[in-house]
Amino acid sequence: MLALGLLVPATTAPPAVAAEAAPAHFVVLGPTGDGLRQTEDSVRTAGGAVVRSWPQIGVVVATSPDPGFAAVVRTRPAVDQAGASRDLAEQLPPTPPNSRLEPLEGTAEPGASTAAVGEEPLEPEQWDLPLIKADQAHARSLGSPDVTVGVLDYGIDPEHPDLKQNLDPAKSVSCAQEGVPDTDVEAWAPADDTQAHGTHVAGTIAAARNGIGVAGVAPGVRLASVRVIDDDGFIYPEYAVCGFLWAAEHDIDVTNNSYFVDPWYLWCEGDPDQRAGAEAVRRAVAYAAGHDVVTVAAAGNSGWDLSQPVHDTNSPNNGGPVQDRWAGHDCAALPGELPGVVTTSSVGADAVKSYFSNYGLGSTTVTAPGGDAKQLPPTPSANGRILSSVPGGGWGWMQGTSMAAPHAAGVVALLRSTHPEWSAPQVTGALAGQADALPCPTGYDPDGDGKPDAVCQGGATGAGFYGAGLVDALDAVG
Repeated sequence: MLALGLLVPATTAPPAVAAEAAPAHFVVLGPTGDGLRQTEDSVRTAGGAVVRSWPQIGVVVATSPDPGFAAVVRTRPAVDQAGASRDLAEQLPPTPPNSRLEPLEGTAEPGASTAAVGEEPLEPEQWDLPLIKADQAHARSLGSPDVTVGVLDYGIDPEHPDLKQNLDPAKSVSCAQEGVPDTDVEAWAPADDTQAHGTHVAGTIAAARNGIGVAGVAPGVRLASVRVIDDDGFIYPEYAVCGFLWAAEHDIDVTNNSYFVDPWYLWCEGDPDQRAGAEAVRRAVAYAAGHDVVTVAAAGNSGWDLSQPVHDTNSPNNGGPVQDRWAGHDCAALPGELPGVVTTSSVGADAVKSYFSNYGLGSTTVTAPGGDAKQLPPTPSANGRILSSVPGGGWGWMQGTSMAAPHAAGVVALLRSTHPEWSAPQVTGALAGQADALPCPTGYDPDGDGKPDAVCQGGATGAGFYGAGLVDALDAVG
């Protein structure tokens, strides 16, 4: 039976490039260990330069000014696969910065607090904590400082008063320059207030219970800032590979991945460039799993049923001609659809799938609060988004599966704190086993036009929208 795969338009050849064109980036895959040296030699003899090698997983990051480099190096010794990691967009005219990450939707100030005794000043606005019973869980455990969550994102504000005490600079790094680790604070911290995404994610996971701002799901665990997003908002395969290997080799227990790997919304086996990029990331995630890291990822915000072929008209997203294609079962969102990853869909305050959330039977592990402006909670502001920390010492609202994943990562951190003897697969199994099943909603129509906006398979189990169900922080510390 033939799988529906990538439909490539007839005119996909790269444009002619002048000899002085800027070098493009490639991933070249070969054997692990010392055998990768021969792969490096093949890169050089094919006219490329080695930027970084990862012999642990048999991946070389290379550059070349020749757009045909990948095709040439594939014929060389000790090369399994090779592909352009950025769709050769570096050799095309510059494009506006990527804006697909969730924007900040207003800010919050503690002001006249309505918090009860023992609550953080802004906790009355956090409808998401009681939805997953995190407020009850904190009476038993805040999580252990022996557990570290790596936030693979835009970086964490190292001076934020809600995060500073839990942030571990020694485990923090930037991978956003060609996938080469850089431990300087200036490299792994967000460059400015517009890069709020990682700081917001970090607060949901582990904002401290310190009488300031908000509380995280696991406010007693440690955080590591692992920057994998560059200043233009992109996460290329070499950045993600670097981030996963850093986590594996620096005693990080959980990673949160609220992104998809660029420039393809879905990476398809039928294209040799995409196949190589996807395999590099797959090897990195598998390496992290082999080092007992639990990988948590966002399901995505396109409203797609990932269990079905997807009509993708947005890839590649970093410049050049966009392909109108059907991405079928040989295509996957990275890292969310890789084996062993805890893929998280989003619900709003009513515990119903957020209107933007991707979903799909067999494509989602669990669900968690990611916010939904159309589902209004009984909070002082009635804001259905997620409130968390933002750079500069403030707090603000965002919504997205990017906000759902850190709730799941926080619960994983509580599980790892309660059961330090459990392996990563045991923790993942417990997360799913303890989740609270949510039934499929009747007549799912968030835009109110009288037509179903998505079809939930699974009936009473709700598995098509919610996987195993809504994560449960209280059970995690039981």
